[in-house]
Amino acid sequence: MHLYSCRLTLHEPLFYATRELGRLYETGRYLHNYALTYAFGLAVSPWFHREQVPHYAEDLLPLRDRIYVTPAAPESASFQLATFKYGEEILHVEMQQAERNTPSFGRAKELAPESRFHCYVLSAAPLTLPRWVRLGKWHSKALVEVGELDVVERNGDYRAACPLNPLDVRPGVLRAFDIISMPPASLVANARCGGPHYALSSGQGLPMGMAYTFPGR
Repeated sequence: MHLYSCRLTLHEPLFYATRELGRLYETGRYLHNYALTYAFGLAVSPWFHREQVPHYAEDLLPLRDRIYVTPAAPESASFQLATFKYGEEILHVEMQQAERNTPSFGRAKELAPESRFHCYVLSAAPLTLPRWVRLGKWHSKALVEVGELDVVERNGDYRAACPLNPLDVRPGVLRAFDIISMPPASLVANARCGGPHYALSSGQGLPMGMAYTFPGR
């Protein structure tokens, strides 16, 4: 197993809608592992889908037992607000004046440039990850710095070195954690775990056997 440590540094504002509070669209502090897998080019989705719904299972399940990307935690994150305007247009078949054309305003809370995040990539074979990736709704540019780590296998209790997707962790591993509510699948942070794991020099670890998992598939 090859284990890579990845640091991502934003060079442009990053936006994705974690929460919608009225007309405020808020970006969260964590990067989901599904999004990172696509960004690294490890999973590919067609440009066109007849149905406007994601196909995570179809895109990610082929990677099982070969590659896994963890969610990313912020090392240093700051936010900025952007205001956008859109108008409602009411058209008539007859050449009559529209009854109203009411402009509306919304605000997006974005992650600011120079925010930094950290994740891990596990691969059964040597892997070359891209130097630059695109993330979020606006395809924002981010720098990727990669280093390969020594793999040390241990068994016992440990603290997870990064956020985890609980769907992808084997049953019985998670002992205590904080829930991060975000679509498409909530994550957990500050997880206390037990069982076989990859031990890191920081004293933390990563669960062994993590794989993309979708209930019912």
